[in-house]
Amino acid sequence: MAQAKSLARFLVLVFLYWFRCRAADPIEWMTEEGFAIPRPGTKFNFPRDHGSHPDFAIEWWYVTGHLFESNGVHHGFQVTFFRKSAQRLAAGGGVPEGTTFFGLEQLYLGHTALLDGTTRRFMSQERLNRAGWDANASLEGLEVHNGNWSLRASNTGSDSMELKGSIRNEARFALSLTPRKPLVIFGTNGVSRKAREPSAASHYLTYSRLLVEGTLRVGNRDTRVTGLAWMDHEFSSSQLGSDQVGWDWACLQLKDGREVMAYRMRRADGTTDPFSTLAWIDAAGLVLHASSSEFTWSPIGHWRSPSSGADYPAEVTITCRDPATGVSRSLRLKPLAPNQELDGGLGGIPYWEGACQVLDESGTEIGQSFLELTGYAGSMKGRL
Repeated sequence: MAQAKSLARFLVLVFLYWFRCRAADPIEWMTEEGFAIPRPGTKFNFPRDHGSHPDFAIEWWYVTGHLFESNGVHHGFQVTFFRKSAQRLAAGGGVPEGTTFFGLEQLYLGHTALLDGTTRRFMSQERLNRAGWDANASLEGLEVHNGNWSLRASNTGSDSMELKGSIRNEARFALSLTPRKPLVIFGTNGVSRKAREPSAASHYLTYSRLLVEGTLRVGNRDTRVTGLAWMDHEFSSSQLGSDQVGWDWACLQLKDGREVMAYRMRRADGTTDPFSTLAWIDAAGLVLHASSSEFTWSPIGHWRSPSSGADYPAEVTITCRDPATGVSRSLRLKPLAPNQELDGGLGGIPYWEGACQVLDESGTEIGQSFLELTGYAGSMKGRL
């Protein structure tokens, strides 16, 4: 009888412990405002997870690429659709009067940019809309738009996409994007950490090599273009740690069929945060991550913006070990043009986002890339 009572007491304690863990679990994976925190081991469900995740505070669908005319003229382009929750829960868990529950009231910010390969003129435009008829993102799959800018899956169950954008009456493009590699999920166990705080993390989904075909109009001239693009889809509730002010990010598409993604999270004192990372994607789409101690990010050229005054380290060398050979190599990112700054008029802070060549140690072009530099015209803290 005594043994039975002891066993019963033990089972009750196990149940209470299990129940307490389950009750605490939702709090552990939510911010004080009530937004979700990226959780290790998350099982993604596609095509649904190509769509919007309003339980997270911020999200973006980001496409950069290189377009080539038949005569070899090289253009660079960027289209980004941002979603940010306009309402947050109060710290005590209550919903402010007159607002809806988190995730139902959304702001959509859009950025579109084009570097004209003929004139080297950089054009950009921003839009900001509340969710509604003019801006939205589907919960079921990839379908996001802001005005006449849109990114949509070509067909149900297909990984191909259709991208449409414009820059006032200066430029317009309609592009088909077809993956040449499987979707990549960066990070560890489905989570890409950005800082020591567990909340400073994202789910980071990428198509690293997209074949591009379509039409481009610059001014009154229409032309057919082909090329390569890169697409990121990130959702999180914070991208920065308490002592970080911004980041340097790059995606490289090499001619040997591989890609490199790297980001350097920058602290207020200018040092590199240990949660910075680099990843190689091999020809088959397999990913190999490297820690911040296994690569260096070295500025070798600067450009000062005449409008914002920001001094951007817009030419860099990334030095890392090549996993294919085991030998260290240097990858130099050289901008196609120095001025590729978006003014941040609606988003609040200017940043540099530019098309680059990738050069090896001998100066030979071995690929193409995009480089993003944030936090040089003002801290990004509190904005992401």
